[in-house]
Amino acid sequence: MRIGISLYGELLSEKGARFASQLGVQDVVVHLTDYARNADNSAYLAGGVGPINGDCIDAPLWSYQYMADLVAMLGRHGLRVAAMENISPNFWSDILLDGPRKAEQMEDMKTLVRNAGRAGIPVVGYNFSLAGVWGWQRKPVGRGGAVTAVFAMDEIDAQSPIPDGMVGNMRYRRGVPGASPQAVDEATLWARLEWFLRELVPVAEDAGVRLAAHPDDPPVDLLRGTARLVNSHAKYDRLLALVPSPANALEYCVGSLAEMREGDVYETTRHFARAGSIGYVHFRNVHGEVPNYVETFVDDGDIDMARIVQILHEEGYDGVLVPDHVPELDCSAPWHAGHAYTIGYMKALIAQASALSASRATPVAHHQKAAVSRQ
Repeated sequence: MRIGISLYGELLSEKGARFASQLGVQDVVVHLTDYARNADNSAYLAGGVGPINGDCIDAPLWSYQYMADLVAMLGRHGLRVAAMENISPNFWSDILLDGPRKAEQMEDMKTLVRNAGRAGIPVVGYNFSLAGVWGWQRKPVGRGGAVTAVFAMDEIDAQSPIPDGMVGNMRYRRGVPGASPQAVDEATLWARLEWFLRELVPVAEDAGVRLAAHPDDPPVDLLRGTARLVNSHAKYDRLLALVPSPANALEYCVGSLAEMREGDVYETTRHFARAGSIGYVHFRNVHGEVPNYVETFVDDGDIDMARIVQILHEEGYDGVLVPDHVPELDCSAPWHAGHAYTIGYMKALIAQASALSASRATPVAHHQKAAVSRQ
């Protein structure tokens, strides 16, 4: 197992690379989408619902040279790219929405995957969702009053329509006044995913790239009037069964799986690690489950993270784990301090992975959820 870090925006730079190198990590998950472009997140920062991203209108498809230059820059700092996470919504909006340009966009997606493979990027992480990650509030309810993401479904209008021209919580074109809001049922969304995978997985196989699917966050049944896709543990099996291939893999988010009402996060981790289905791991902790949960520091939630590392070690997982959604430490550099703390904790766990006992104490009853039967 290897520890990595996710870099995006201004952090995806020489300065961010030096920080990662100083922490002693060697792997980076890169986000090429510019989430902050033309974004106004003042309402979210003031306690509103979000997160609020910007726009990707007319953002150009990421070229081979752009990816290769990024790989080379990180390489100068002793870092390698473990994965490229999230697809700019304007690249695949009609794939998600079954719009008139979906075939054209699929050709762009095939080009993107081929370019990633040529550049030496082994995994492309994606989230097949119309509403994306949405519904959080920022509250000072973490340990010591740290500000963190909270999902409290009874406090928000969870079915507030997606504004026209947006998908995945980002604007891909200008909105049309009076347009009907987007809606999709579960069967239709799964049919769109199957088409996506049948078209793209063979290309990924040829390119030496794994496509890695993130589970829903929040993993509710319906958000902003649209169905969710992987909102139970068993649905990860369903996704893999659509197009069985090593190139059809999982962006395995421990926190999202623990937020789900059904399934045991430890059994599920063993199941997918043993199957070799994990592309990479989002290593984060959480307290509670839908419809109400709080994202916590890595050592302060319901999940026994040492047990997760133990299971991954026992099943021979040799991929990357990265911190995710770290609460903000009250200091001049909250992101940097939070990630330094988290990575130090993760490195200590992995250094002791072989010594972790298989007879570790069973975690709190809250997380002894009966595993669902796999379809």
